[in-house]
Amino acid sequence: AGLKVGDFVVAIGNPFGLGQTVTSGIVSALGRTGLGIEGYENFIQTDASINPGNSGGALVNLNGELVGINTAILAPAGGNVGIGFAIPTNMAVNVMDQLIEHGEVRRGVLGVTIQDLTEELASAFKVERRKGVVITNVLPESAADEAGLKAGDVVLEVDGQPVDRVSDLRNKVGLSPVGEKIELTIQRDGRRKTVTAEISESGLGADAGDGVSSHLQGASLRDLREGELDHVQRGVLVENVARSSAAWRAGLRRGDVIVNVNRQDVNNLEQLRAAVPDKDAALLLRINRDGGVFFAVVR
Repeated sequence: AGLKVGDFVVAIGNPFGLGQTVTSGIVSALGRTGLGIEGYENFIQTDASINPGNSGGALVNLNGELVGINTAILAPAGGNVGIGFAIPTNMAVNVMDQLIEHGEVRRGVLGVTIQDLTEELASAFKVERRKGVVITNVLPESAADEAGLKAGDVVLEVDGQPVDRVSDLRNKVGLSPVGEKIELTIQRDGRRKTVTAEISESGLGADAGDGVSSHLQGASLRDLREGELDHVQRGVLVENVARSSAAWRAGLRRGDVIVNVNRQDVNNLEQLRAAVPDKDAALLLRINRDGGVFFAVVR
């Protein structure tokens, strides 16, 4: 049996640099999302005291089994109020396995943009269940397109597990290995049906960065799709970066969005190429990384 609400746990760490410390508590909730800490969230909530310095430490059950990695606290008063969060072990193991195999985390994609099902949408789509995810767009030649998914489909389950909100589907897809097949239960035109989609790599339509600049060699670039990210709407997405490449040494990382080059706003690859007339010249990039914006000089 897996972890349950009410299970006793202990948190191990080094709070405030005091040295190794163990605190105890229970599992307060499972599957916490919407905290704005990471793009993929599925936290264990616990009232075991977690403070600065506990992050990265173990959350262990009374059998001595690792159940989570301490990550964050909700601290409106600046201190511990008994609301701590830990990354579940299965998510940590997934990341660990990918790092060992690929040297990086490879996020799978389905090729859809989605939104939460509301009461109004549920009535409009004739869905009895008031929780789910509505597909608003399907990218051509994507895994979703090949599976036959369409805009207006309401996703109710993935691999037999209920999909109540956007984060449920995003976590399932993003943490699935490329090539894995998932089964989606959808409702279309008032009827339920099941479709199978094969998770694809997120390199659809990406161009090599060295086609833009010699300093971007090793980067895969593509237009940011509408509604793809919450924190930025336009720009050029860094789809991937090869380790030890020129782009990697310049500080570019997977998931960065280039929004300005040489003091010119760029909304797509075409504008990026136009802003770089000399492939060997130094670049002044303005980059959006997870909502934070900074300049980088690349030469």
